[in-house]
Amino acid sequence: MRRYLDEPLRKDIKEKIVILFGPRQVGKTTLSRQLVPSFVYLNFDSSEDRKIIKRQEWDTKTDLLIFDELHKMKNWKSWIKGIYDTGGIPPGILITGSARLEALRRGGDSLAGRFYAFRLHPLTVKEICDVLGETPREALDRLLKFGGFPEPYLRKDEIAAKRWRRTHVDTIIREDLLDLEKVRDIKSIEILIDLLRSRVGWTTSFNALAEDLHVSIHTVKHWIQILENLCVVFAVRPYHRNISRSLLKEPKYYFYDTGAVDGTIGAKLENTVALALLRDLHLLEDTTGSRVALHYLRDKEKNEVDFLTIVDGKPTLMVEVKAGDDSFSPPLFRFGARVPQAKLYQVVHDLRRRKSSGVVQMLSAHDFLNEFELKAKG
Repeated sequence: MRRYLDEPLRKDIKEKIVILFGPRQVGKTTLSRQLVPSFVYLNFDSSEDRKIIKRQEWDTKTDLLIFDELHKMKNWKSWIKGIYDTGGIPPGILITGSARLEALRRGGDSLAGRFYAFRLHPLTVKEICDVLGETPREALDRLLKFGGFPEPYLRKDEIAAKRWRRTHVDTIIREDLLDLEKVRDIKSIEILIDLLRSRVGWTTSFNALAEDLHVSIHTVKHWIQILENLCVVFAVRPYHRNISRSLLKEPKYYFYDTGAVDGTIGAKLENTVALALLRDLHLLEDTTGSRVALHYLRDKEKNEVDFLTIVDGKPTLMVEVKAGDDSFSPPLFRFGARVPQAKLYQVVHDLRRRKSSGVVQMLSAHDFLNEFELKAKG
């Protein structure tokens, strides 16, 4: 199946090195191999491919060179820089791999000015409707049940999805984590993942997690940072115009795999909306260079709104998610008055009809997820 990054990747591999990363089994390799008819695929985990890579014995007449897990090679950035500076493009150069590449996207060091980076996300309602032709309601119902990773979603079998999920998490913890960090207490990290699954949408108490796991707060924060680096969870922090202050406040954590959420339909829906907003924010940042962020809103009186998107420093969408309550949420109006430039939405899972009150629009969750747009500021 075609993915939403297909067109941007086709365009950019003609100009610079392209780096593609995201959660394990999200479809990076499949996407890479369907971009052009003629390509050479080399995986550094393969002993035969390693020999070809180190000897530079690939077919130079191909349209695209795909290097998978290249970050595991010592001094790989200097090596690929030499390939690019010497030979240029064509052939195009596409590098795929794990979360280690996120640090490169932020820094770039020796590859500065030579690459574009993209983050591939799980399937969303919008992508499923565009590519698979499902209705928004069907897409959302199946996302809530199976999650958005291609294999379990496309199989649409609950037992198969459960088995896939168990293997997926085990592989991340026992292979990727050990490749990224020297961590001995694997069992405690498994327990931490289970605790976070049951607390999706909650403000995170690091003290409570530390007590539950019998470790220090510093250790808990470090472990969660590892899970973020491995694209298991992502943080949504409270909005504050002073960014340094918002970073000190308690974040909320959501999962890249919506099917992994252990909670009510409300928690699963909130995670699905968070992931869809994050996907579009990342797409905007990766294709236009805009600076983006996803936050939640909370004041001293504990009024709260689930999400606020920020594009180039300006609030754009304010979204409150409800499982079934079709009465308008007062905090939306309160915060909307403080942030007048943002569009206000109340998203309800089971809503009979759209309605509005002043500047607040109330939509069914499946319609919102299929219709919302994020654009770069002029």
